[in-house]
Amino acid sequence: MTEQDGDPTADFLAEVRADETPWRTDRPAGEPAAESPARPEKWTRSVGRAVGEAAPYVQAALFAGWIATSIADSGGSGGGDMSGGQSG
Repeated sequence: MTEQDGDPTADFLAEVRADETPWRTDRPAGEPAAESPARPEKWTRSVGRAVGEAAPYVQAALFAGWIATSIADSGGSGGGDMSGGQSG
């Protein structure tokens, strides 16, 4: 490359660069902005996501509780006395 035409990167960027975007195309500069609507769907989506992420933990806790109650229920009828060894 003996001949230098300039920076090829700058030339490429000048070709692909978007045109200048005109500002305030939605309303004139003197008018007040319109009120934006409330976005409750954003709140409900985040709550739904949190519930979805917590569901496996809730299921595991319910399963552990079920196991604990079944062990506690079967402990009294199994013949193993856990009352301290003295009967009255």
